[in-house]
Amino acid sequence: MYFTDRGIEELENRRGEEEITFAWLADRLRAFVDTNPDFETPIERLATFLARDDDEIDD
Repeated sequence: MYFTDRGIEELENRRGEEEITFAWLADRLRAFVDTNPDFETPIERLATFLARDDDEIDD
């Protein structure tokens, strides 16, 4: 298990039943980067990963 799995599990446990829009997610990602600018590159990579179709992702 990766350290990040704990955060993902917390997200799923706390908000797993909610429905969100990608606009909401984009807003939250922007807010996170605004308060944590050192994470700009990983958030950009995550957003790109989520935006692309599964078959475009290189293994």
